[in-house]
Amino acid sequence: MPNQNSRYHNAVLTKLYTLKIKAMKTPFNDVILPGSGKTTSLPSSIFLTLLFIIFLTACQDHRTPDPVPLSNVTATYSADVAIKWISLELKLVKTTAGFTPPIVARALGYTGLVLYESVVPGMSTYKSLAGQLNGLPALPQPDATKEYNWALAANTAQYALTKSLYPTTSDANKLTMDSLRLSLEASLKAGVASDVVDRSNLFGTAIATAIFEYSKTDGGHEAYKNVFPTDYVLPAGPGLWVSTSAQLIPLLPYWGSNRSFVAANASVNPPAPYPYSTATNSDFYKDALEVYTASKNLTTDQKNIGLFWADGGGSITPPGHHINIAAIVLKKENARLDKAAETCAKVTIAVSDAFVACWRAKYTYNVLRPITYIRSHIDPTWTPLLDTPPFPEYTSGHSSGSGAASQILTDLFGDNYAFTDDTWQGTFTNRSFNSFFDYANEATISRLYGGIHFRNGNEKGIANGKLIGKNINALAFKK
Repeated sequence: MPNQNSRYHNAVLTKLYTLKIKAMKTPFNDVILPGSGKTTSLPSSIFLTLLFIIFLTACQDHRTPDPVPLSNVTATYSADVAIKWISLELKLVKTTAGFTPPIVARALGYTGLVLYESVVPGMSTYKSLAGQLNGLPALPQPDATKEYNWALAANTAQYALTKSLYPTTSDANKLTMDSLRLSLEASLKAGVASDVVDRSNLFGTAIATAIFEYSKTDGGHEAYKNVFPTDYVLPAGPGLWVSTSAQLIPLLPYWGSNRSFVAANASVNPPAPYPYSTATNSDFYKDALEVYTASKNLTTDQKNIGLFWADGGGSITPPGHHINIAAIVLKKENARLDKAAETCAKVTIAVSDAFVACWRAKYTYNVLRPITYIRSHIDPTWTPLLDTPPFPEYTSGHSSGSGAASQILTDLFGDNYAFTDDTWQGTFTNRSFNSFFDYANEATISRLYGGIHFRNGNEKGIANGKLIGKNINALAFKK
């Protein structure tokens, strides 16, 4: 059925068409001058022009105005609410027992997702990842007839999910979470109607609740309680991993069977490692000899690189380092909340999937560590720069994560994006890079300098991570 405006326009058009026909039959037309009541005679060409102007004016006056969104768009707000929650979560990572690199990657993946889903209704050209991520159902939707503040929704969503993901963190950390939520809310709600504040907070809580329920089904729920499962049977044989410390059971041997965020990433696997061999002309021996020789000739800069990227116990871990780089870039860009949400979601989901894939490879091949091989076949007294972590070598987790993160960041910010990594805040000298792939390459080679990975495990790890990042970028974030 035509609406009232279309009926009006049709009526005007019909009337003008009739007048046009009449005008065309005579060279002059009489027109009544407004206000005077007097009549003047106009040439038909001028008369038809006036008719056309009248028609346009009539249509303009009766056009239905475009609807105005009730809520300010997500880009209205700064990225501050996202960056402050990243900073706090990295503090939790350092101080919460059981949060090893794969578990950290998983937690960051969900907090990145909750940030995005809590603000995407305010991003008109973007859409939810529900139905795209592996097993993610439809999520709560805002009331289109009501006003929301998306920064408030993001604040509440991040708070609620972070508390759910880190329930065993210290009481002091929990108080810090409460304090951050309240301080951000106090600044964000200034000048905002109380019903909008309440509605926005409720929406953020609903998104967090739905995503936490989703997280419970991925295989990693509460894994921090049992990072060294005693039921794991360690395979034995030439070239297979053996303990290099007092920790006899390896870390999270079942992690590789967890659900990935993107279904396609469940089948992204590196090629098989080099066949195990002690022959001096074999690829395996050459890789080990390279690690040994490099360790004996490390330059000061190479030592600094190994230590800068160690990200060991008590640190923000490798996954945390990657998201911190994303935060550094967002601050440099003075990004808005929409860009921060997209960046955090893509980087954290990619790194989480990279660690699942990496752990799948580790326990598929169970490759021994350089320290085991070198002490058995090259130098029994050798000690690497870094402590060897308690799990198999192939592939490198830091390489996998940096490959994924660098692929995402390159797609978002460009190929030749220069930045300085100040993650260590004075503990180690800052590192500067000309691109995201430069940083990934340095993080990758750092594991060889540290003496904890072979070159093959590094290179296959970063390549696998980049493939995972490309799968994240292939998602339909935009409508």
